[in-house]
Amino acid sequence: MADRRLQVFHAVAKHLSFTRAADALLMTQPAVTLQIKHLEEQYGTRMFERRTSGISLTAAGELVLSYAERILALSDEMETRLSEMTSEMRGTLLVGASTTIAEFMLPRVLGEFNALYPQVRARLIVANSESIQRRVTELTLDVGLIEAPARLPGLESRICCEDELQVICAPDYPLAGAERIKPRDLVDYEFISREPGSGTREISDAYFEQHGILPASLKTQMELGSPEALKGVVATGLGFAIASRAVAEKEVMLGELLAIPLDPPLRRGLYLVHPKDRFQSRLTATFIQFAQSKMQEMRA
Repeated sequence: MADRRLQVFHAVAKHLSFTRAADALLMTQPAVTLQIKHLEEQYGTRMFERRTSGISLTAAGELVLSYAERILALSDEMETRLSEMTSEMRGTLLVGASTTIAEFMLPRVLGEFNALYPQVRARLIVANSESIQRRVTELTLDVGLIEAPARLPGLESRICCEDELQVICAPDYPLAGAERIKPRDLVDYEFISREPGSGTREISDAYFEQHGILPASLKTQMELGSPEALKGVVATGLGFAIASRAVAEKEVMLGELLAIPLDPPLRRGLYLVHPKDRFQSRLTATFIQFAQSKMQEMRA
């Protein structure tokens, strides 16, 4: 029920492209351009800078985006609460997940949830754990699934399952013959790391520090923003990485990578986070319970 111009603005701001926004909204590009023109005329200010290389948000556009996300989230919440009055599970579910969970665990969770509740529209935002936490506190996400406990105030964390991190490397890498690897044994080898803000990075850094190794002393060759990129570089033999056991399962089965447990084992919890004091719809509560149960089942 949110104003259509606001929905169009939000799509353009997120895609930073009139063409991609039009595709996402199933509209023509001229229709999208016209809606933005009317919105800018209404408030008497430009919200986008048009350049030959593309578009970007103006300061006014950044302000409008921050309000648009909250307004659209409240509109979705209203729709969900109204549908609950009719006892029908429907509405929009705004889910955020860290890249590891989103790519290797969440597709099955969302697919099976949609099969049970076909009137629910799930929107998935993928980012690192730090970004997901922030968006949950800003109320632009109903629930987040991340790789470390929430650190920001106003969030409630609940562990949904346990995950093990292992060393992954190419079959011909010097570490390949080991059955288990102590953290001290890794300092002489090239390290392919996840980026700062990643839950995997946070956990692995803490593990090294716990065993007397400063993360800065490792031979870090690259910092990469996704598990797929990490695996691709490791497969070339450039170095080793530390990743979730789930990340490399397929490549290990195909013989493209090896996964070697750490000694002592490096385990972490995967967490569901949601606002502590905000109204929680029946839809959100049902999804939290379903996701927690399904992820425990998957990691068992």
